[in-house]
Amino acid sequence: MPDNGAIIRDAINDFQKVQRHMLLAKEENAVKTYEDLKEDYISLKALLTSMGVNLTELDKIKE
Repeated sequence: MPDNGAIIRDAINDFQKVQRHMLLAKEENAVKTYEDLKEDYISLKALLTSMGVNLTELDKIKE
């Protein structure tokens, strides 16, 4: 079973990846893709926040 550090590292990587894809989807006006990614964004944001990660510097979307 992974430790908290590994879980946080993986979640941060996933969070950053989702944000990059969201920004691309917004730029391309891919509304459905953006909304689908937003669900992952919210879940990852909730997970990281609950684990005490400060998202101030990481969160580029701010939703």
